[in-house]
Amino acid sequence: MMKLFVLLGSLNALLSVALGAFGAHILKQKLTPDKLDVFQTGVHYHMIHAVALIAIAILSEKLGSTSLVNASGWAIFIGIILFSGSLYGLSLTGIKLFGPITPLGGVSFLVGWILLAIAALKS
Repeated sequence: MMKLFVLLGSLNALLSVALGAFGAHILKQKLTPDKLDVFQTGVHYHMIHAVALIAIAILSEKLGSTSLVNASGWAIFIGIILFSGSLYGLSLTGIKLFGPITPLGGVSFLVGWILLAIAALKS
């Protein structure tokens, strides 16, 4: 799992940087300031949690690749998709249906962090 989470973290960090640049250079002229802020919030949380995936991969060596550590990585990855993905969709399309998805991603992030904490306590 270590290699998979390093791969997922690296690819998501790459995507976060690309989307951040896209927002700063292209969307800045096309979106309202409020929608651009929503987009940038997605980019911010995307990058933080991409780095978290890499940290989880490294910690899996220290804590042992337990089901808690693995579940934590998957919860963080799902959080990126739901949280950041819904913010990207909301800001780019204006479709309000994306709004209720965002908190599900936030809960997924919280679950990931809680599982990692429990794994640390159990190691």
